[in-house]
Amino acid sequence: MSTFKPFPMLIFILKACIFMSLVTVKATANETIEIGAIIDLNSRIGKEQKTAINIAVENYNHDRRNKKQLITVHFRNTSKDTIQDFFTAEELVEKNHVKMIVIGMQTWEETALIADIGKRHQVPIISFVTASYTPELVQLRWPFLVQMTTSSFDQINCTASVVSSYQWRKVIVIYEDDMYSDSSMLAVLTETLKGHGVEVEHQLILPQVSSLSDSREVVSRKVVKLLQKQSRVFIVLRSSVSTANHLFKEAKGIGLMGRDSAWILANSLADLLDSVDTAFISSIQGALGIKNHYAEDTKSFRHFKGQFQKIFRSEYPMEDHSEPGIHALKAYDSITAFAKAVNSLGTKSSNDSVLMKNRILSSNFTGLSGNISFVNGVLSHPPTFRIVNVDGNRYNGLGFWSSMFGFSKVPVAENGEIIGVNGSRIMKFSMVKWPGELKRVPKGWAMPTDSKPLIIGVPGRTSFEKFVKVETVAETNETKYTGFCIDLFKEVLKILEKNYTLPYDFEPYDGSYPDLVQQVIEGKYDAIVGDITILAERTKYVEFTQPFAESGLTMVVPVKFDRSNKAWMFLKPFTGNMWIATGAVLFYTMLVVWFMEHQSNPEFRGRWKDQLGTAMWFTFSSLFFAHRENIKSNYTKTVVVVWLFLVFVLTSSYTASLTSMLTVPRLEPSVKDIGWIKRTNATVGCDGDSFVKDYLRQVLELQNIKNISNQDDYPKELENGNIKAAFLEIPYQKVFLREHCNQYVVAGPNYRFGGLAFAFQKGSPLAHDVSEAILILTQDGTLNRLEEHWFALSKNCDNVDPTDETESLTLGSFWGLYLVSGATSTFCLLFYVYHLFRKSQQLTGAFRDNIVHPSTDQSFWTKTAGIIRYNKNDKPTVTLRRVASARAAGLGVDKRADSRKWHLVSPSDAAQIFDGSSQLPQLAIELGSSRSD
Repeated sequence: MSTFKPFPMLIFILKACIFMSLVTVKATANETIEIGAIIDLNSRIGKEQKTAINIAVENYNHDRRNKKQLITVHFRNTSKDTIQDFFTAEELVEKNHVKMIVIGMQTWEETALIADIGKRHQVPIISFVTASYTPELVQLRWPFLVQMTTSSFDQINCTASVVSSYQWRKVIVIYEDDMYSDSSMLAVLTETLKGHGVEVEHQLILPQVSSLSDSREVVSRKVVKLLQKQSRVFIVLRSSVSTANHLFKEAKGIGLMGRDSAWILANSLADLLDSVDTAFISSIQGALGIKNHYAEDTKSFRHFKGQFQKIFRSEYPMEDHSEPGIHALKAYDSITAFAKAVNSLGTKSSNDSVLMKNRILSSNFTGLSGNISFVNGVLSHPPTFRIVNVDGNRYNGLGFWSSMFGFSKVPVAENGEIIGVNGSRIMKFSMVKWPGELKRVPKGWAMPTDSKPLIIGVPGRTSFEKFVKVETVAETNETKYTGFCIDLFKEVLKILEKNYTLPYDFEPYDGSYPDLVQQVIEGKYDAIVGDITILAERTKYVEFTQPFAESGLTMVVPVKFDRSNKAWMFLKPFTGNMWIATGAVLFYTMLVVWFMEHQSNPEFRGRWKDQLGTAMWFTFSSLFFAHRENIKSNYTKTVVVVWLFLVFVLTSSYTASLTSMLTVPRLEPSVKDIGWIKRTNATVGCDGDSFVKDYLRQVLELQNIKNISNQDDYPKELENGNIKAAFLEIPYQKVFLREHCNQYVVAGPNYRFGGLAFAFQKGSPLAHDVSEAILILTQDGTLNRLEEHWFALSKNCDNVDPTDETESLTLGSFWGLYLVSGATSTFCLLFYVYHLFRKSQQLTGAFRDNIVHPSTDQSFWTKTAGIIRYNKNDKPTVTLRRVASARAAGLGVDKRADSRKWHLVSPSDAAQIFDGSSQLPQLAIELGSSRSD
């Protein structure tokens, strides 16, 4: 019997286990998912993308939670031939059976070709290029395309906001072009800048330097053309590092990187500032960059950064920097999105490309580049851009910009919330190092120098030489420039010299004013110093300064003395309302005086006609202080005193106004309005070198127009009757009337315009600076002093404006006096009535106590009627006298009368008893035999 040997058996079992493990590992290793990556392995971006993809795949494969499936990447290099890239993608799908392709092409046209393959084979394609179409249209045409990018509109809006913040009005856009480049961004940028009031003066399209044999010469020829442009704000919208390197070297060589220049780098270049060499950085000193912002302080980013730098340095030791950029982060996030989709689908469903694409598009996680979620195949989270300023060997962060909040000093949180953000639509970052070590904001304009001064056009043919006069000095043959506009410009220069010098040369222009403006539009002149009228059409093509004089079109005509009938001139000093108010107060005062005087004053008694005549005569004669009637009542005296004061003021004012109207000559225009000109087709004159002639024809529809080139010709033409009216702008009209003050007058309406100003080329920042200087001169009185010096009143004029007429006196100047007079009359009347009422009560009470029934009550209307009857002076008033009272008063008694009889007493006796001035009112009874005696 053989002996059992356990050791060989143990060895056998161990070998079997090892074999089974190897078989299992092999079986597991075969369950891999193939993906493809077509990137430019020779570029910095491609190198970063390859490194990031390898790190993402390695992290996934080494994760213990991901043992079921492994990811394998097949890298392919891009070709200059897009068709070759197309076949490369076909090969990856058909031979390598890839489940996804990551493409690193930089143009949309190249991306669209690969997206067609994804659509045909139903393979998800991940791209880092923004489509030229709307996301909805892209999803319909290329349903398997996933764009790891946001809309380019955000970057364009950020660029436009930066330009607008610094108030630059003209820019030059630089764009690298190749056979697959997308020019739609250029069109969108142009329209967006236009919405901010910024004009794209020039578009510089550079070819791809890799396709050129002599790239430096080609770039140099194109860049040198920029010297002919006025704008010095350059936006590099899209460019590779190699092309940009040539661009900045040539620009720096010809002085375009110097003072008052500004360069803005879009994210295609700014995102590479972490990876370019120091030579490139030194060539763009002072430039502003717009970088895609990503959080650098997270744990995941720091871990990735360590991995990236280690691998990148080992594989690409020739690269100067090993910092990962936004392109590496997006490549890493694209693999992460794919890996998460694989895990969620499992082994069996990973081969379903439709499910794979849907799971990728339903991703929602925070990646290294930001929030990863998709809407219509593009990233839904709006990007945040970081504004940087190149300084030294690096760049300095200035702030951030987002489409929701504008500019801010802190970024938007990843979840979209704001933590201490004070958003603004205007960039307020002061710590900027500009090109040429400039301390202020660059003008962004080709500023004049001693070698290339500002060329200023001056009107050489003017109608009114006090504004601008160009003459040649015979002795020296030099051109001399004088006038109000020239002196004003020299005062402006004194203010501008506090910030910068402005070398200039005047050049006379003998053409018309519209042609002179056209010279500025065409670039022959940089500016115009003269009496240029601001018109709506001109503002579209030139930049006007703040107006220094008002402008409008007026019609000047000869005057004629008013020799019309002056029969009714005596009514002119007062207006109609004034006459009515005066008559009303006079009539009211007359009634009040009559009412209070006709009882106690015998001069106001008698028949109704006599009373009315006396009252009217008294009131009218008081106008001339000729009244002779005596006034008895104190109330009436108060009324009359106030009335006489009113009369004194009115008569004095009336006399002064009428005297002025009769003694001052009244100058009337010979032509009342423009309607007469049209009806008679009369000839009118104007300056034919200005816009006025076209305005008269096209707007006012006048046909018979004569050109007058000199201000001295206007009086001759008007006096000879060759023209019936002259159409002058307001500043010229004022000068003309100051010299011919009593001979001509303005007639008709005033057709207003924008004013007189200096003109500069469209977008010139000098217009803004000159406008500020004009405002300063206006506020400190310099402008007024210049006007007094150049437009002084003629010695033949006596400061009389022929257009001024003595105006009629209105009720508004005297209503206070009328109010005082009326109120005084009313109060005195009320007091008098009250006093009369009291006396009437005393009389009536005595009568009731002694004769009538004492207990009888009378109504208010009965009492009022009694007062009225009592106050009438054409009927006798009953006065009762008791004998005892009469004797006590020392009055006589009719001895023939019976003590039991009563008789009537005359009204004058009653008035003595009830007059307000009586000191001892009495009741008396006088005996009589009958009432009729």
